[in-house]
Amino acid sequence: MNNQTRRRIVASVGAAVAVTQLPSLAAKAAVASTPWLAMGARPLRDLVERLAAAPRRRSLSTVPMILDDPSQWDDEALQTVIAYRGGPKQVWDNTDIGGPWLNLMRNALNVQVWSFRHPDFLAVSTTHGTANLALIDQVMWDKYQLAKLAGERFRSNTLIAEPVNTGVNPDDYQSAEGAFSSRFNSIPLLQRRGVVFMACHNALWETAERLINAGSNPDRVDVQTLAAELTNHLVPGVVLTPGAVGTLPELQQVGFQYARKRQPITTA
Repeated sequence: MNNQTRRRIVASVGAAVAVTQLPSLAAKAAVASTPWLAMGARPLRDLVERLAAAPRRRSLSTVPMILDDPSQWDDEALQTVIAYRGGPKQVWDNTDIGGPWLNLMRNALNVQVWSFRHPDFLAVSTTHGTANLALIDQVMWDKYQLAKLAGERFRSNTLIAEPVNTGVNPDDYQSAEGAFSSRFNSIPLLQRRGVVFMACHNALWETAERLINAGSNPDRVDVQTLAAELTNHLVPGVVLTPGAVGTLPELQQVGFQYARKRQPITTA
């Protein structure tokens, strides 16, 4: 593979996380100027632009237990992913925050991009169980002591931490210390490579129930209000779905290949 081809492949799989919260025109301008997206597969670049511009529901006061109207979740962003007509598409059923889910997705992405030459490969995480906690920001982790639900490995949400060195050298993708190695198994880095993380409303609701039942409810709010607060604190770029398991068939019907690593489930 020559250097120009390598650069095109690397450039085609990026998406700046911060872009996802910008208004439409600013989002498109930011994506267009991002080096990772300057070249490469047009379908993935188009998807990134549309996701960047799609609204997110993050100013909620309460939420119902069962979402029954598209206005209650990130439907525009979800439909944008469903409509993707680029290269191979894979959806992951991720449930365990302490499992190897980020590493497996990174490995799959590397193989598709460099081994099989699919720079427009799209990987999607339908996230629930304790893995859904990784999609909630550190403010909520601190307020509700979410580390107690995440397990002994997590005193904080390290999976959303920015690696110290995120520089990308397209000619050095074989480096065991580089941005494509296991040292960079983080949600922001995978998002920059085009991976889409979908959050589960049902898991957020049940997390709120667990916190209330455990007495971890400093504001003494009801479950509808606490679940809404958790939703408002999903990390940038995440797509809220009405439920991860129920969304899987929607993706499979349009050609997403299903991948699941057996993982214990402690909440739906």
